Amino acid sequence: MNPRWQKSSHCSEGASCVHVAATPETIHLTESSDPTESILKATPAAFASLLTTLKKDTPRA
Repeated sequence: MNPRWQKSSHCSEGASCVHVAATPETIHLTESSDPTESILKATPAAFASLLTTLKKDTPRA
């Protein structure tokens, strides 16, 4: 697989960033220090559940 990595839109220039790549079966996440290797793999359903939980548990300013 040669995923097409995309940088998080919440990343400022020069900061450590999260990169994401998706296939129909798997969501891949990695950090900017090595955007060629996944450090987390999840099904789309599991990734959606993770995002829902993170959004729910994030305090609003």
